[in-house]
Amino acid sequence: MRRLYFVLILALVTGSCTEKNRTFSPSEVSIIPNPVELILSEESFAFKIGQTISVENDEQKSVAEYLVKALRKTTGIDLKTIDLEPQASIVFAEVKDLLPEAYALKITPQQIVIEANDAAGYFYGVQSIFQLLTEDNATSTSKTKWLVPSVAIKDKPKFGWRAYMLDEGRYFQGEEFVKLMLDQMALLKMNIFHWHLTDDGGWRIEIKKYPKLTEIGSHRSDSEIGTWKSGKLMGKPHGGFYTQEQIKNIVAYAAERHITIVPEFEMPGHASAAIASYTWLGTAGKDIEVPIVFGRHYDNYDVTKPEVLQFTKDVLTELFELFPSKVIHIGGDEVGYKIWEESEHVQEYMKANGINTPVDLQIGFINDISKFIEQNGRRMMGWNEIMGKNIHQGFEEKKDDKEAETELAKNVVVHFWKGSLELATEAAKKGYGIVNSLHSETYLDYSYEDIDLERAYNFNPIPEGLDEEYHKNIYGLGCQMWTEWTPTIDDVAYQTFPRIAAYAEVGWTAPENKDFNAFKAALDKLQLHWDAMGIPYARITE
Repeated sequence: MRRLYFVLILALVTGSCTEKNRTFSPSEVSIIPNPVELILSEESFAFKIGQTISVENDEQKSVAEYLVKALRKTTGIDLKTIDLEPQASIVFAEVKDLLPEAYALKITPQQIVIEANDAAGYFYGVQSIFQLLTEDNATSTSKTKWLVPSVAIKDKPKFGWRAYMLDEGRYFQGEEFVKLMLDQMALLKMNIFHWHLTDDGGWRIEIKKYPKLTEIGSHRSDSEIGTWKSGKLMGKPHGGFYTQEQIKNIVAYAAERHITIVPEFEMPGHASAAIASYTWLGTAGKDIEVPIVFGRHYDNYDVTKPEVLQFTKDVLTELFELFPSKVIHIGGDEVGYKIWEESEHVQEYMKANGINTPVDLQIGFINDISKFIEQNGRRMMGWNEIMGKNIHQGFEEKKDDKEAETELAKNVVVHFWKGSLELATEAAKKGYGIVNSLHSETYLDYSYEDIDLERAYNFNPIPEGLDEEYHKNIYGLGCQMWTEWTPTIDDVAYQTFPRIAAYAEVGWTAPENKDFNAFKAALDKLQLHWDAMGIPYARITE
């Protein structure tokens, strides 16, 4: 299918000697993710100093202010925002029947009109303008022109959940890099930044009530490098964390770009950094250091202790204050049950409370957390082990794990990274919301040989064979940048780009409007942008 339609409109001869802006060819006009409809016309619109932007409400004004700042930074051109002026150079117009996040864009040589029904829709219209923006020196004057082609665009997203996950539990990347990623996500119309902030290898967020989490848990003495069980170490310590003031700043930065930050606080496994900070959180009761080797570590939070349950609620309470997201991620994956099975006091607790298996102990704990999160007006999300199913049967240490008798609480978002169509169907039938992040298709730490650009582009979050009546339960997808083997920012960027653009189109563009060859051609301009930003990316040559 062609990526855009080309309509050539013959200009009327008026006798005017005014210089016309150039006409773009179809091959010069592309947007990632591909819009529902794009019609190209003759000539183009030129941004000029002194032009005005008309707004009629606060939502439009906030996006207009973003446009003014971003255009000034890119072109040096200053625009002014005014109220309700239909003849302005750029007009924001409310259209009630447009869906959330949808927009329409009408660009002529005289005017740009951005139509939407919410702030996100206006914002995505602006992002399309920036992808169309071209610095043009091919004029009869010596001045550079900043042009956008005359187009008519109608557009809306396929999925409401379009996420990029950054794992900082393993390596701390810092505020500057996070903001860079938020900018690139915004350009690609991605709307969820899933922030993995706690794990065995580090605790990256200041919690006022428990200062040792960052005093101790945010630093480790060394780091395993290469690959799993390599036996090689970096030879230097690693550490870092975000203060609550930094978190607030980043959350506000994301909100301006219509990105929701979903924090992940891992429980009850992947808890070594917290246990290293406060020994009483663990089951074994032994002092440990923050691990320098990556992989599964099997001292979990001791969920039989009331004080541990209170700890998790205290941390969540501070997260509620920092993150306005309606969804809070609690991890819940890769919990090793051996420590609970060998603990005398845990076994006594299970017997006294009629809990037959350690997986039931985990699900019972998670249900308590889900209830607490719901009482605070939020919704819990976790990796799909929280359903109580053994999805790790290929692993020696998990092959004998039983499945839970306890049912996962309702109103939970199940984040699939492993599992079958049957398990997804079961979750959908029970009414759980699903985000599909199947590891074999969406993990950015996997090599380009394992997940090449085309495979990433062809991923469909709706599992093949899922009955259509359950499609509404598939909220969308995430692409995950786990960082065990990407110790530097350049490593992370190389694994992320350009595949993040493919996943952006998966999340936004309906399958019938997708075309991989056209997508690859459209990447050329985006790669020029990444070059200008100094972002190292994998250059796809096939």
